[in-house]
Amino acid sequence: MKYYLIAGEASGDLHGANLMKHIRANDSEAEFRFWGGDLMSAEGGTRVKHYRETAFMGLTDVLLNIVKILGFLKFCKQDILSYQPDALILIDYPGFNLKMAKFGKENGIQTHYYISPKVWAWNVKRAKKIKAYVDYLYSILPFEKEFFKTYKVVPDYIGNPLCDAIAQYPFDPNFKANHQISKPIIALLPGSRMSELKHVLPTMLTVCDEYPEYEFILAGAAHIDDEVYNTYTEGKNVRLIKGKTYDVLVNAHAALVCSGTATLETALLNCPQVVCYKFSKISYEIGKLVIKVKFISLVNLIMDRKVVSELIQVDFTKNQIKKELNLILDGEGRQAMLNSYAALKIKVGEPGASERAAKLITQRAIKHRA
Repeated sequence: MKYYLIAGEASGDLHGANLMKHIRANDSEAEFRFWGGDLMSAEGGTRVKHYRETAFMGLTDVLLNIVKILGFLKFCKQDILSYQPDALILIDYPGFNLKMAKFGKENGIQTHYYISPKVWAWNVKRAKKIKAYVDYLYSILPFEKEFFKTYKVVPDYIGNPLCDAIAQYPFDPNFKANHQISKPIIALLPGSRMSELKHVLPTMLTVCDEYPEYEFILAGAAHIDDEVYNTYTEGKNVRLIKGKTYDVLVNAHAALVCSGTATLETALLNCPQVVCYKFSKISYEIGKLVIKVKFISLVNLIMDRKVVSELIQVDFTKNQIKKELNLILDGEGRQAMLNSYAALKIKVGEPGASERAAKLITQRAIKHRA
């Protein structure tokens, strides 16, 4: 069977790689062609584009790169037709992938959407597109099934693949010793997109000299060059460690985390956190009009209450970071967050999401081809 996968960012590359591994376990003759990253490449097949070429975030970033994006869309459609996959597997990345879902539907290609787009947060009209163009939707957040009922979409809730990624990760038991770290760690996770680094990292770095008793570790994304990080960190009391985010988090006493998948990863690894985010001014003003949820972090959204503090835009300042960080370094605030993390893990469920999704995808693809 031939599978065409499209992932447009680091988290999609992670989940796509785990999915590919389990698809192959169910289909020994599986062939892969994909848009993704290094992790998916390690699972074999042919990579068409690396996600670092296609990751654009926010209205400003999209508008500045609209010609390039339209070129990617045209190329992807031609590539899919040439490959003629038995299953088209779309991984989050809705701005691009919903267009590919429509294309797949129009050309009779069975379409699976693995990791449902967050249409409940903004642009809920996309739920109608999912109903129209997606054959099978796989949800990884427990509240999504109820949301999609309104649009007569019935997703398969498979659990969260982050649990799989964490369960399979080869943690380094001597991480602190190997990196000569003697102090407690405060981790910085500024996101994996260039636009996030630009808007988030400089403010995170303002507190590094305020806590001399801690070692600040910047958990860098492997695909971003050291020189990029160095332009922000030069002269700052922070150390860069790339490609070992889980090791950093599991050894950290606390973390400052850019909103996104990393907030849930941080919670599942039991590290108290302050969630931070800042958009460009234009994107923020538009976001206020269209975003429909009361929280931006997955932790708070899943629990449907405030578990972690969210510092967004004008609230994301040095003084506010210090205030919220102090609340979770020790004492009742820290323990309350850890208690909530325990309840969160129960809601999220057990590992096995990738395996469950792969089994459904291969069964449905085989049946469709027959």
